[in-house]
Amino acid sequence: MNLRLLSVHAHPDDESSKGAATLARYAAEGVEVLVVTCTGGERGDIQNPAADRPGVRENLGAVRRAELARACEILGVRHHLLGHLDSGLPAGHPLPPLPEGCFADRPLDQTAGELVRVVREFRPHVMLTYDPNGGYPHPDHIACHRISAAAFEAAGDGARYPGAGRPWQPAKLYYHVGGSHPERISALRAELLGRGTDFSCPELSAKLALLWQHDATTLLPITTRVPCGEWFETRFRALRAHETQIDPEGFWFVHPPELLRAAWPTEDYHLARSTVPVELPEDCLFAGVTVETGPASRTEGADRTTAGRTTADRTHSDTTATALTEGLADVLH
Repeated sequence: MNLRLLSVHAHPDDESSKGAATLARYAAEGVEVLVVTCTGGERGDIQNPAADRPGVRENLGAVRRAELARACEILGVRHHLLGHLDSGLPAGHPLPPLPEGCFADRPLDQTAGELVRVVREFRPHVMLTYDPNGGYPHPDHIACHRISAAAFEAAGDGARYPGAGRPWQPAKLYYHVGGSHPERISALRAELLGRGTDFSCPELSAKLALLWQHDATTLLPITTRVPCGEWFETRFRALRAHETQIDPEGFWFVHPPELLRAAWPTEDYHLARSTVPVELPEDCLFAGVTVETGPASRTEGADRTTAGRTTADRTHSDTTATALTEGLADVLH
């Protein structure tokens, strides 16, 4: 029996831009890795001008699903689509209502139940998702966090979603800590300056400025740094598989993998829940976990939260999301 890792994302391409090298590393080491994608990305924009060909925009959902399949093949992981409609990234003041029937508009009890079924079938020891503000305030990213946290809590409780399979309690739930973390950016700047290289990149700077504004109110501490620099080239290849979303001349590839490895050879996470004892900081998502971990049902005293439901986790709200969405719409999806 192998260890199992479940990574839950909002759109195709998110699995390649958030924690991709981690997934590739663990898959190469024999961990069973499953990517769950909540929507098809149908309402996304085409970010790569070279991919804006006849028929692509009209069939964007199908195109992005095919891109997702190619990216997951490159990463060496399985994938599963929940099949919800992309909510789009609203703009304007005040923000318009969400499209009827979209992922972020669906009842949490229903969408979480769908993920509970996946958890009980796959039986992951560890789950990855976004922080309570979604990593950035896209409605689908926030909804992705909500269903992931709800499924983590419900999957091991046999009284909840009784028709969704035999209960299974994952051992740990982590949030991605994004690449805009100030410590990482400082390390990258120092590496560049040490090589006599200019740090400037207008597109990257614009993105970082908005993410830093967001992070000022939502930044969570790094508890877990996963060494995965050896898989940065794989991450780049997976990103390029998302041809409609990733411009090969864009900010994703400003710095080569070799430089990124030298500056910051890890992908980073915040441990939000744990049912097993842990010692922080960690360098492995499975620290303290064995293949036997993950009881079939929740037992009294089993839900020990060592990293805890932090104050940030309890008190995050959508206020920041509303305030920043309009500006982020110009550079992110």
